Amino acid sequence: MADSRSVINVQQLVFCYPGAEAPSLTGLNVQVEQGEFVAIIGSNGSGKSSLCKALTGLIPHYYTGDMEGSVHVAGLDTRQASVSSLAYKVGYVSQDFENQLVRPTVRQEVEFAPMNFGHLDYEMQATRTMEKLGIAHLSDRYIWQLSGGQKHIAALAAVLSLDPEILIVDEPAAELDPFHAETVYATLRKLNENEGKTIVVIEHHTEWIANYCDSVILVADGRVVWKKPTAEALSCVEELRAHQIFPPQVTQIGERLGLRLDTSLYPVTLEEGIEALKRRSSASVSSEPAAALATPTLHKVEAASAVQLSDITFSYPTMNKIPHTVFRSLNLTIQPGERVALVGGNGAGKSTLLRMMTGLIKPSGGEVSLFGHTVKRPEDAAGRAAYIYQKPESMFISDNVRDEISYFGRARRLPDADAFADLLIDRLHLRELQSRDARLLSGGQQRRVSLAIGLSMKPKVLLLDEPTASLDVVSRKEMIALLEQIGSEVESIVTATHDMQLVAEWADRVIVLHQGRIAADLSPAELFSDRDALARFGLRPPQTVELSHALGFLQPRLTIDRFVAAFAADGNPDGNANTREEAHIGVTH
Repeated sequence: MADSRSVINVQQLVFCYPGAEAPSLTGLNVQVEQGEFVAIIGSNGSGKSSLCKALTGLIPHYYTGDMEGSVHVAGLDTRQASVSSLAYKVGYVSQDFENQLVRPTVRQEVEFAPMNFGHLDYEMQATRTMEKLGIAHLSDRYIWQLSGGQKHIAALAAVLSLDPEILIVDEPAAELDPFHAETVYATLRKLNENEGKTIVVIEHHTEWIANYCDSVILVADGRVVWKKPTAEALSCVEELRAHQIFPPQVTQIGERLGLRLDTSLYPVTLEEGIEALKRRSSASVSSEPAAALATPTLHKVEAASAVQLSDITFSYPTMNKIPHTVFRSLNLTIQPGERVALVGGNGAGKSTLLRMMTGLIKPSGGEVSLFGHTVKRPEDAAGRAAYIYQKPESMFISDNVRDEISYFGRARRLPDADAFADLLIDRLHLRELQSRDARLLSGGQQRRVSLAIGLSMKPKVLLLDEPTASLDVVSRKEMIALLEQIGSEVESIVTATHDMQLVAEWADRVIVLHQGRIAADLSPAELFSDRDALARFGLRPPQTVELSHALGFLQPRLTIDRFVAAFAADGNPDGNANTREEAHIGVTH
């Protein structure tokens, strides 16, 4: 029997997509109360996104298939109510949010829904919503000019413009830099606390869940396993791991060190972790100030340089015909063997820089070269650099995985095209997926296919755009392991990312882009040692780094293993073990 306070009530929901071998939802039951802030978690392919589509009426009105059971949202039966009538009650930002953007500019996008529903104050509603999300300055910007993160916020603003009672967001932090991710989550909390809106998020990053959500729903194999209060849910460390989910780093550290807040709960927020660790610690740690941020230096141009960007400028036109400048006289040299992470806020130019290296974007001024060869067109970079798109599906052109991977070799009439495709299929664990359409695979599987496509070109430089975005933690760890593995296959790897754990565990060099220039060029250890720089550039370090600073470690620990080892080192967190450890920064342990 449904609780009278339930604003969402799902009973025995079964749904199977046309042509699918098995249902995506298999007798799912769940209730959400009015005013709750709830997170839905589960591994890729568990049924989370299908559940959200059912809550908005997209299933069964848009995504047709075999459906059983009932879904009631805000008193409406989603089978009987139209999608447009449900839009007044429930707003939805999907994982593929770019497909929700239908108008030329940001303002027109945010005005679109209230204007089409006949709201006379649609302009005021749009202005208010953009200001609430901090994107008023993007009002006249064309959608195509935005970064992925900016598009995500624009999609959220477009949904909020109708002031729905329930808001469902599939991965609110996807493709956002830490500053904007925090802004989005803080806005969702204000909507929840001040306006009583019910918030449902799908989230792989459990740190956000710990800080903002009231409760957690675990989904596996198309069913709800349980629904629990957040602290209790994230303390189920072993059960979460069994479902390929990792709780916050502070919770994993708490489990490893046996730190409990009471008989059953581990710390789940950074503040709880710091308090618990300080209670346990009897060591006297130094408060020696961190090293100053390294001043960026221009690397010498060498004939062997993998990538050379000289005096690069780039700008593009806006609606008011005033060019928007992205880069001003930017210089960058990348040497063979380097693992480089490009970091910076949304719109800093990370993706633009990667595309320039492949000739997909031509700079307004300056020169790009790969291994001494000038790049003016994509053909100039062929065989030297491969660009792995932020959205893997942008690279898919065939109807099965094997054809995707062998396409480049066959198009170039390379004699070993099929044999090399076989090698990549085995190396990236795609043998069981080779006959499937890549567009129908999970996010982690699609990432592996896109990597194989890039490697099929036998590039000397591999360029990856947000390789861990929208992946569950297990898939992220798998991606980092793959990057380690393919390091011997290419001469250099450059990745644009907001994922600071990827930076900490994988990179040996970090380039910080800020306000059209290279603001810093340094190692991960140097970056994470400078708290002022992290704040200035809007970078959010891994929790292990924040715990290191809070406990006074002279050098931050970049992984859980390193932190636990240092904390447990006979009360000497900055002894000789640290010197040996930090000599291997960037190597995953």
